[in-house]
This record gives sequence, structure tokens and C-alpha cells, in this order.
Amino acid sequence: MYCGSRESNNPRFPELAQQAGREIARRNWGVVYGGGKVGMMGKLADAALESWR
Repeated sequence: MYCGSRESNNPRFPELAQQAGREIARRNWGVVYGGGKVGMMGKLADAALESWR
């Protein structure tokens, strides 16, 4: 998965990133990423982690 490390100007994109993260977790897939906990990638990764707990 690749997402930008910045926040989006479009308010819908953060929610879409979180939905993708939750869906990844629901399917029991892993997320591999090299960025920090920032931007869209951070939102996706955080949502996936929260869904696995």
C-alpha cells in the first residue's frame, strides 16, 4: 500500500484511507510501509492496527 505522507486537501481522503486500513485488517492482511505515523499512510496504518486489536 502506498499513500502520501501529507494530509489531503480533500476531506474525504482521510476517511477513505481509514476505511482501507480497516478492510485490510478485516481480511487479515498485513500492512507494510516505511513511513512514520503521518499523513494518509499513517491514517491507513493506524486504522488497520486499531481494527486488529
